[in-house]
Amino acid sequence: MNTAKCLTDARRQDSERRRTKVMSALDQLSAHGEEITVSAVSRAAGVHRSLIYRHPDLRAAITARAAAEPPPGTVTGPSASKQSLIADIANLTDRIRRQDTHIRHLEQRLAEALGEQVWQQAGLGGPPDHDALQKRVTHLEQHITELRQQLADRDDDLDAARAANRHLMASLNTSKDKP
Repeated sequence: MNTAKCLTDARRQDSERRRTKVMSALDQLSAHGEEITVSAVSRAAGVHRSLIYRHPDLRAAITARAAAEPPPGTVTGPSASKQSLIADIANLTDRIRRQDTHIRHLEQRLAEALGEQVWQQAGLGGPPDHDALQKRVTHLEQHITELRQQLADRDDDLDAARAANRHLMASLNTSKDKP
């Protein structure tokens, strides 16, 4: 049990040491006006890039520092600002995501069309006038519904006529019985 605690403490201390190295390297790069990227920070800190990518707070700190204005006194050329490049990257990432979605949709449609074509060519598909038959089935189902409604209305009328007939017969029978 004591060994496990020692290992856990050593792991926590190592993690804290590496996080401190990353933050220190980030501060140094920022102070010297050097390019701030995950690769540059990991090189300066002497850690692997995966450490930064596994810790969202470290990556967020690097991204925020990279987006910040360079410190006064640093020489910058006529190149695009880091903020505009980061905005471009975000826009392009979103565009790629939308295009991937569109491509998947188109691939799905193509697969369905090819599948239908193969189905038809193999003779396994339904008749070519499937849409016409489907419309005919729909029309006949509506007609059946209308006929059922008419039948129900006629049954109601017949029941009413029978009730009236019974009432009249009862009236006639009672009037014949009275002298």
